[in-house]
Amino acid sequence: MSKPLQNRIALVTGASSGLGRHFAITLAKAGAKVAVAARRVDKLDDLVAEIATFDGHALPIALDVTDPASVTEAVRVAETELGAIGILVNNAGIVQAKPALEIDEADWEYVIGTNLTGAWRVAREVARHMVRMGHGGSIINMASILGEGVTKQLSTYAISKAGVVQMTRALALELAKDNIRVNAMAPGYIATELNQEYFETDIGKALINKIPQRRLGQPEDLDGTLMLLAGDGSAFMTGSVITVDGGHTLAIA
Repeated sequence: MSKPLQNRIALVTGASSGLGRHFAITLAKAGAKVAVAARRVDKLDDLVAEIATFDGHALPIALDVTDPASVTEAVRVAETELGAIGILVNNAGIVQAKPALEIDEADWEYVIGTNLTGAWRVAREVARHMVRMGHGGSIINMASILGEGVTKQLSTYAISKAGVVQMTRALALELAKDNIRVNAMAPGYIATELNQEYFETDIGKALINKIPQRRLGQPEDLDGTLMLLAGDGSAFMTGSVITVDGGHTLAIA
């Protein structure tokens, strides 16, 4: 079995469930040693055990992206236990559905503080690590098709992901001289355990019918983009935002 990321060190945030968990497994199967990070380390036990079943290597790390000290400590632990981090999958994020006029200051701080400020905080800390170690690397930010378009009830989420898109481009420009690539994935609607019930409702099914491919994406549909951005195939790519959405953005009026 080919392992194009053999012995490389990756850090995946928001790894306890959903796409973060899937990304960690995909990278580990490709040979990377993966620091899997989430707010509660106990939620990472099953993931670490699963990765061990195929002789992969995963290190659980406590990380709250809204806490600067936690971010600094997580990167320090990953470096100490695994070595120089060459890949960051900046995945931790939340969704809050609410009409725009009902959003209060706490709601705003909750979403923006996690999805944008938290992502920036992790990217900055890992980039500082990469510059100090002198080895360069790849930072992969998780954006969304709502970073370019909008929908009702998700204004703060869309605003946060638009910020992630511009953060990706801004960091890419400044970090290119340090051989650090900064790119982003912008998924459409991907099936996870968190949204399964919603997409079984009439509203959810109607949304699926608006996607030109007439289906939800599966986590595996992001594997090709993940491996491209994490590996050497993207050596001349930085500041790119890759949309993976079954054509959904083509159909948004």
